[in-house]
Amino acid sequence: MQLTDFSYQLPDELIARYPLAQRSASRLLHLSPQGLAHKTVRDLAQLIRPHDLLVFNDTRVLAARLYGQKSSGGKVEVLVERIVDETIALVHLRASKSPKAGAQLLFANGQVQAQMLERVGDLFKLQFKQPIRGVLAEYGQMPLPPYLGREVENTDSERYQTVYSDPNKQNSVAAPTAGLHFDEALLANLKAAGANFAYVTLHVGAGTFQPVRTDDIRDHQMHSEWLNVPPETVQAINETKAKGGRVIAIGTTSVRALESAALYNGGQLKAWSGETQIFIYPSYEWKVIDALFTNFHLPESTLLMLVCAFAGKERVMNAYAQAVEQKYRFFSYGDAMFVE
Repeated sequence: MQLTDFSYQLPDELIARYPLAQRSASRLLHLSPQGLAHKTVRDLAQLIRPHDLLVFNDTRVLAARLYGQKSSGGKVEVLVERIVDETIALVHLRASKSPKAGAQLLFANGQVQAQMLERVGDLFKLQFKQPIRGVLAEYGQMPLPPYLGREVENTDSERYQTVYSDPNKQNSVAAPTAGLHFDEALLANLKAAGANFAYVTLHVGAGTFQPVRTDDIRDHQMHSEWLNVPPETVQAINETKAKGGRVIAIGTTSVRALESAALYNGGQLKAWSGETQIFIYPSYEWKVIDALFTNFHLPESTLLMLVCAFAGKERVMNAYAQAVEQKYRFFSYGDAMFVE
C-alpha cells in the first residue's frame, strides 16, 4: 500500500489555527453506513444509543517546550519527550550544531542549567540541575503542533487540554485532540442520552507528528508511546458488549490504547500497561472498538491511515474530499468526524 494513496489537497485557509470560542460548537461530519451527514459536535448526544461506552484518554499535556542556548552561545530549542526521573529527560533538540556529551545548556537567562549526557536514537538525554517538572511549570511553553504556524498564546494553556485530563497524568507532548471538543454541557448531555464513560491513558509523543518517509507504508517504523488500560475499563467494555452497546473511542489515541491492550494479549482485551508501537492501517483486524470520534488528520499521516483502516479507504478519502469542499476546519483545533 503506497503512501500516496493517503494524500489529499488541503487549502491553507482550512487549517484551524485557533479553537472556536466554545469547544462543542465545532462542525461534525457523520460518516455512517447510510452515507455522510453534516452536523455539529453538540449533535453527538443524538447519535448515541443507550449502553454505548465512550472511552476517553485522560492524559494531560506538559508545557514541554524550552528555549535556551548552549554555553558556547548557540541557540537551542528543546521539546521534552519523556521524563525519565526527577532531573533526567529524553528530549528532541534543535540547534545549528548538535551538542556533544558533556555540553552545558542554559535556559531562562541562565536560571536553569542542563547537561547533555548522551544521544539515544533521535533523542538527547539531558540532566537538569533542578526538578524538571518545576522547570516546565515555570518556564515551559505548550507544545503546539508545528503545522499551526504560530506562537503559543495564553489561551492555549487551557484550550490545548481536555476538560477531563488528569493532573496526575501530565506526560503528553501533544493533546489527544478529539477530546478538545468536549465541554461539561456536552458530557452531561451524553450521560443523559444513556452513554457510559471509561478512561485509558496514552501519553502522546512528538512522534505522532512524524511524517511517513517510506513509499510503502508497511515499511514505516512507529514511535513508542506508554499506555495504561485499567481493569475497570476492561470490565466496562465487557459489560457494554454484553448489553449490545458500542465501544466508541474518543480519538485515535484511545484506539491505539485499546487495540494495543488486545493485540499484546493474543487478541483478547485485558488490562495492560506498557509501551506500544502499534501501526494500524488498512487490512488491520479490529478487536475492540465499534465507532470512532476523531478530528481531521494530515495528508499521508499514520492517523489518517488508522481512520481508513476502520471505515475503508475510499469512504474516508471521499469524506475528506467532501469536508474540504464544505470548508470544514482541519487538524488539532478543527472540526470532527463521527465514524460508524
